[in-house]
Parts: sequence; structure tokens; C-alpha cells
Amino acid sequence: MQSIRELYKIGYGPSSSHTIGPVRAVDIFQKRNPEVKNYRVTLYGSLAATGKGHHTDIAIEKTFAPKSVEIIWKADEELPLHPNGMLFEALNNENEIVNDWIVYSIGGGDLKDSEGILNDKVVYDHKTLSDILDLCNKNGKTFWEYVEDCEGPEIWDFLKDVWNIMKDTITQGLDNEGVLPGEIKLARKASTYFMKANNSKGAIQNQGLLFSYALAVSEENAAGGKIVTAPTCGSSGVLPAILFYLKREEHITDAKILRALATAGLIGNLVKRNASISGAEVGCQGEIGTACAMASGAAVQLFGGSPAQIEYAAEMGLEHHLGLTCDPVGGLVQVPCIERNAFAASRALDAETFAILSDGNHRISFDKVVRTMLRTGHDLPALYKETSTGGLAVE
Repeated sequence: MQSIRELYKIGYGPSSSHTIGPVRAVDIFQKRNPEVKNYRVTLYGSLAATGKGHHTDIAIEKTFAPKSVEIIWKADEELPLHPNGMLFEALNNENEIVNDWIVYSIGGGDLKDSEGILNDKVVYDHKTLSDILDLCNKNGKTFWEYVEDCEGPEIWDFLKDVWNIMKDTITQGLDNEGVLPGEIKLARKASTYFMKANNSKGAIQNQGLLFSYALAVSEENAAGGKIVTAPTCGSSGVLPAILFYLKREEHITDAKILRALATAGLIGNLVKRNASISGAEVGCQGEIGTACAMASGAAVQLFGGSPAQIEYAAEMGLEHHLGLTCDPVGGLVQVPCIERNAFAASRALDAETFAILSDGNHRISFDKVVRTMLRTGHDLPALYKETSTGGLAVE
């Protein structure tokens, strides 16, 4: 598996597949063709179907600027390796093709071409959480210690930057008000939820604060703000909300938060490697489901749970999102995406409580749920996978 540095990407919303991935592809293609001034980019499948709502064209044009680029949309045509396909062409002054490149945005800002996943350096030799759990039990170590063993101590400086950006995004999201960009004119809610929660008591206050933190990140993402993929832009509110909430309510140190980020990153990495975190490939179960699994495992660790209990919580976080469709209204990462982040954060705390009360033993392993999620995603009709042609998107 790759480093968790490739899971936690720092960038700008609203979509890791539709903005961060294509922007990375533009940078690579320009470096391969430094003298070229004119380009053509053809977007295929899901990338074309919801690209305008996700600001794909804006991101591509901005990254190519001041050079010229023509964008062609082919929503009804799909390239063979992934629904989010792109054809890059470099053109000379006579508009003749001098170089081309087919590349896919496969989720979380990652790219793949005919030679495989780009930047696919192996950092983790183990491929399943069951194997990692066995190793930890044998050596008396935790999941975060396993991450440190594989990544090296320098991973903590990286995770510190990740945590600082997550906190900044929540702070900005709680302060910002108004209408989000896009045709559906969706009003921000994080600020009002935060104020109402602080003026409430007990369970309503706790739930309201958690909701407000998840909404804050998701709304910043929808507005094109700076976020951390966890594991994607569309699901970037779940993990920060849990960590921010528990730090405030349980007085948890930043050192422990960073260790929880390491464990969450390991969980997300396993889903990414063994299944998919791309809504265009497996539906929202791969995005929100994975985010919930990451947050569930992180929360159990922060409450002192064992590796077995962490694995159990991660399994529940993903299992209870199986079959979730990706059906964004208007192709925007707003409805139902923003609310889903809030509810997944709440479900992550439920999974944490359930796992902590258990002894960690359960019938279905995390790895089995990951495999099931992949099969379920492939069985979903294409109209329920980020095309805005089915489900809530047509209501």
C-alpha cells in the first residue's frame, strides 16, 4: 500500500475526483509538454456527467492558464479502466496532436494510466487489516505504532499539518455564512447549528456541536475552500468533526489526535487499495462509508479501545453504509452530500460506543466488508454512481 500521505491530500474542493485529480493531471501533462501553448482535454463518463457541477472545467482552465485549452464533454462514452476518464492532447500551432495521454481520476485525487497508479510506492507490505491486527497482537503494538514503523517518525510532522488544516477549515466553516455557489442556492447551516447547540444542553448540545463541525468542513469544501481529503473531498467532514468534537469534549491532547489520524489513515488506505473510494466507481458507500470507518476506528482508539475493538468499529462504520448511492443534485457536492457527512459523524460515535462495550469479537471482519462493498458498488447501476441521472438527483 501507498503512504497515508497519498490518502490525506491537502487541496481545494469541491471534489477530489473532479478537481484535485484533474488538476494533478494537468500539472503532469504540462511538464511533459513544456513548449506547447494549446491543449485539448476530453472528459468521459461520470467525470463529464457531473464535471460542470463539480467545477472540473474551471479547475482545468485555471491550471492551464495562461495557455489555451479546449474542453470536450463525453458523458455517454466511457473509457475502459474507470468511469472518470480523461484524454489529454497537446497541440501545435496547426492544431495537430503532438502528444496525448489517457489518464483516470480514480478517487481521492489519485491518478491511474495504462501503466498503473501514479506515485504507487509501496510503504506497507501488509494488505489486510486482519494481517495487521495479527501482527500488532503478536508484537504488543497498536495500529498507530505500525504506521510509524512503516512510515518513519517524520509522518508526525505531516499529520500535524493535516490536523492544523482540519482545525482551520472547521473554524472558517463555523464563521462563514450565506449561500453556497451553484444553481440550487443552498444556504450554509454550520454557523446556526453551532450557535443553537451552544445555547442548548445535554444530548442536543452534543449532537448539535458534532453536526456543526461536519457541516462546517463540508460547506467549505462545497464552496471550493481548502480541505484535507479524508478519504475524499465529498466525505472530508466526517473525520475532522469526530476529532475536533472529542478533543473539545474529552480534553484529548494533540499527540493522541495525531495517533488517531494515523490509525484512520491506515483504515482508509486499506479500503482504497482493496476496493475503491471513488463515488463514480462504487457509489457513496466508498466515500462516506470509508470516512465513517476511519472516524469510528479513530474514536475507539481515543477512548482507549484495543486493536480488535478498533477493527470492529471500522467494520461497522463501513458495513452500515453498504449500498449507499452517489446521486448529487445538480452535480454539486451539496445535496445530499453535506448532510451525509453530519450523519456519518454521528454514526461513527455510535460505532465507537458499540465497539467499546464489546470484547472486540464479531462474525464479519472489516476485510470481508471491504470486499462486499466493492462487489456491491460494481452491481449498482451506473445512474447511481455520480452521474446525477438517478436517485435523489432526479427528484
